[in-house]
Amino acid sequence: MQENADFLLDLYRKMVTVRQFETMAGEHFAAGEIPGFIHLSIGQEASSVGVCACLRKDDYVATTHRGHGHMIAKGADLKRMTAELYGKADGYCKGKGGSMHIADFKIGFLGANGVVAGGLPIITGAGLSIKLRKTDQVAVAFFGDGAANRGPVHEAMNMAAIWNLPIIFVVENNRWASTTPMEYACSVGDLCTRAAGYGMPGEKVDGNDVLAVRQAMASAVDRARAGDGPTLLENMTYRMKGHFEGDQQKYRTHEEISAWQAKDPIARFARLLADKGLLSEKQAARIHAEVKAELDDALAFARNSPLPDPDEALNDLYGNM
Repeated sequence: MQENADFLLDLYRKMVTVRQFETMAGEHFAAGEIPGFIHLSIGQEASSVGVCACLRKDDYVATTHRGHGHMIAKGADLKRMTAELYGKADGYCKGKGGSMHIADFKIGFLGANGVVAGGLPIITGAGLSIKLRKTDQVAVAFFGDGAANRGPVHEAMNMAAIWNLPIIFVVENNRWASTTPMEYACSVGDLCTRAAGYGMPGEKVDGNDVLAVRQAMASAVDRARAGDGPTLLENMTYRMKGHFEGDQQKYRTHEEISAWQAKDPIARFARLLADKGLLSEKQAARIHAEVKAELDDALAFARNSPLPDPDEALNDLYGNM
């Protein structure tokens, strides 16, 4: 698969944007500025960016409680996204969704979900709508290894297979379902092998290699657009932060975390680009500075946005039929 320099540098910029957004969110949550809970995806940037690099604006995505990176990679407005995390009126959901229920239908982002595996039935419905409308869109469901053992995953994948829906199921195996190791909770070593039980292809991918993720995803998307049905991708990655912000992480060792930090997907991709002569230290520093400036603007926008009017608490609960 051929990629030009501009495309590769755009992938790098998006990964940096996800990392810096998550770092910013974690810092301001710790400072008491962001309400509720947030779950960060630091360390998983290659998965979100590599997958979404294969999607069009009108393709659908449903994600998890750890979905900031997916939304950014799909093309979210950073100002409205930050305002939503702050619970402000100018946020995507007018401050009512927060981190775990943020959505933007205009870019095909059907929402994050606080219910583990809750996005899969939604994306199955989206996939069915594509088939009924006879378009060439695709639908993508992100979920974690913890969700992989829940009933809705089986139901969604089985329905997608028997109806031959254009869906790519992306399990981001970050090794830990909250505090439970994948090796303890799962009956198989590779979750992608479960695809055979649904009659669909399954592939294990180095989820810290953005180009490997993109290549596997591109094949799955081509297959779905051609009418050949769903695919299961297992992106092997690692969350460098705790399950939630404030998690003391007593369930895993510092040595384990340090070993995975050495596999940082952004640093790894930067080395590859440098070896190709596409990214100098000066260029990398400029990209980081430009992203920081964009996020500083988003942060100022969120802080200056008003809180929602209490009288609007019950608005937008129902759609017009």
